Amino acid sequence: MLNTVRYDGPAGTPLLIAHGLYGSARNWGVIAKRVSAERPVIAVDMRNHGNSPWFDSQSYADMAEDLAEIIDQPMDVLGHSMGGKASMVLALKYPEKLRRLIVADIAPVAYQHTQIGPLNAMRQVDLSAIANRNDAKEQLGELEPGVADFLLQSLDMKEKRWRLNLDVLDSYMAQIVGFPDVAGTFEGPTLFLSGANSDYVLPEYRPIIKQLFPNAKFAKIPDAGHWLHAEKPREFEAAATAFLNMPTAG
Repeated sequence: MLNTVRYDGPAGTPLLIAHGLYGSARNWGVIAKRVSAERPVIAVDMRNHGNSPWFDSQSYADMAEDLAEIIDQPMDVLGHSMGGKASMVLALKYPEKLRRLIVADIAPVAYQHTQIGPLNAMRQVDLSAIANRNDAKEQLGELEPGVADFLLQSLDMKEKRWRLNLDVLDSYMAQIVGFPDVAGTFEGPTLFLSGANSDYVLPEYRPIIKQLFPNAKFAKIPDAGHWLHAEKPREFEAAATAFLNMPTAG
């Protein structure tokens, strides 16, 4: 069972949040706490991340099953990047478990890029030789702006270890940037919320999105990239809550 961080809120449909690769529930703490003013929120640590157990698989089928175990009543689900793909597989396999779905800056397609750079950077850190996070940050080397600080949220300084199963994430990288062949459709309201500066959800992906999610709608957050929830948290929260609070058709 995944580690969860729960935020009590007024009675209503709970929101389940699934983070992306190398992330954790704590990355979503600010947004989760604010959204919990309106509804209960459950943020998870995905398998092999944060304080969740380590397994020898990082397949989307397994990640979707992990999320399904947590859902004991129909919930709204929000997933970013890897968590967005896991949430899509969850919705396609168990549509009865979801009311609405928000997919943050990812599409149900295989990407050609790799996310191995941050993993290799973490591997090169000599954890036995660091006294503080700044030491680790220096050893991470040159990364895109903000990535080092993001990765350091998964460093357990007390135990001198990463809260990430780097070996399994490495061996499953092709599957993580890919997307499985999943049958079915999710007919519920679905929002593909993207960063306007990101190229993860391209117009040519819309036919496959509409095939799997017939009621999908699309929105972009201006001046935001792939990490749209971190770059524009207020705008992200406003767009997400507006969608979640829309009256149900009919």
